[in-house]
Amino acid sequence: MSVEWYDLIARRNGGYKSRAVYTTAGKSAEPIFEERLRDMLPQYRSVLDAGCGHGDFTLRMAQYAQHITGFDNSTELLSIAQSLLHSSGVPNVSFVYATTKTELPFKDGQFDLIYDRRGPTSILDHGRILASGGTIFGIHTSMDKVRERLAGNGFKDVEIEEYHDAVHYFPNEQEFAKFMSDVPGNPDLTRPEHRGELEALMLQNRIDGELALREHKFIWKAIKP
Repeated sequence: MSVEWYDLIARRNGGYKSRAVYTTAGKSAEPIFEERLRDMLPQYRSVLDAGCGHGDFTLRMAQYAQHITGFDNSTELLSIAQSLLHSSGVPNVSFVYATTKTELPFKDGQFDLIYDRRGPTSILDHGRILASGGTIFGIHTSMDKVRERLAGNGFKDVEIEEYHDAVHYFPNEQEFAKFMSDVPGNPDLTRPEHRGELEALMLQNRIDGELALREHKFIWKAIKP
């Protein structure tokens, strides 16, 4: 996904977050991932948040960790993250600019745990920064690239769980349009020039006559040999 899209989201939404109002029925993968990460964090000395976005999640997880470094390739999102860090006074978090498209500015084996909350799956191509025996833990909407990169980089003890029970229900088309506009890569479907695309999506996403979207996500974990 282009960095320009994430910069736009930072300016429009105040961070990498949804603006939409909706209700969720069923078991969502997101709180499960967060709960498991909270339980894991105290076990690790040095943690990397791959694709930290505007840093809100990183700062929330910091209370369970010794130290978390977050990186992102959007300077606009990182600016928000630095501002949140300054105002929060959290002492055990640092944010840095980095991109997986080049060599990451970290030492070999620097981190014991890397977590990837819908961030770049290409972090798996940078296994040198994860200590031997270290863990990488993630949540994504697709596993094709994750599986390919796990196999290609020699990770072992791979665990993958699929979740598709949760359904998001939207009160009206405006909230649905906002939600879909915040899906990476999508145009701003609240604008009139994208009305045709919005109408097509609304036809595709109805459950029992209601405007709804089924969540489909994977939680995965692997160990570096």
